[in-house]
Amino acid sequence: MITPQGSLGTWDAKQIVLNMFPLLIVLSIIVLAAGITLEDAEEMLNEYGILAVMVPTMVDMGGNLGAILSSRLSTRFHLGTTELNPRDRVLWENVAAILALAFSIFTALAVGAYALGVIFGFGLPLSTLLVISLVSGMSVAVIAIIFSFVTTYVSYRLGIDPDDTTIPVVTNVVDVCGMIIFIGVSALVLGL
Repeated sequence: MITPQGSLGTWDAKQIVLNMFPLLIVLSIIVLAAGITLEDAEEMLNEYGILAVMVPTMVDMGGNLGAILSSRLSTRFHLGTTELNPRDRVLWENVAAILALAFSIFTALAVGAYALGVIFGFGLPLSTLLVISLVSGMSVAVIAIIFSFVTTYVSYRLGIDPDDTTIPVVTNVVDVCGMIIFIGVSALVLGL
């Protein structure tokens, strides 16, 4: 367990379970919201099948981006090289890298979905897919960044090893937000 003073302490399985079990129960309940959102969007996803193809990648990539940043932040805390100072150039470089990665991934997702739509004859225009993918994806990336910073900092301040908490919290919250944002942006762009 890490303490706010920065010592790593010892690895304690019992403490990890005590910290994580209630958190994982709460996160499991939160993730149900993504399933409910998906259920509510069934009609739109049936009408525009290419969006259904995009859902898993959209949701998964947002969580992965948050996990990358959370891992980097946790490592910096363990090494004692950060205190989440807004003037820390390395933190901003990490944020810029996550945003650049998100832009490239979600652009590729739109192009890939467009290509599949052309091949199978059920697609949407590339411009529509780009707007849906980039607006949704970049919004999810920003949420992933915010939750990565908040979860890492709060864990650290509470004396809980951020390695134990950040990735489950960030990936679950970003999955739910990603689903809600993707469905909302898709409905808005398609005028539904």
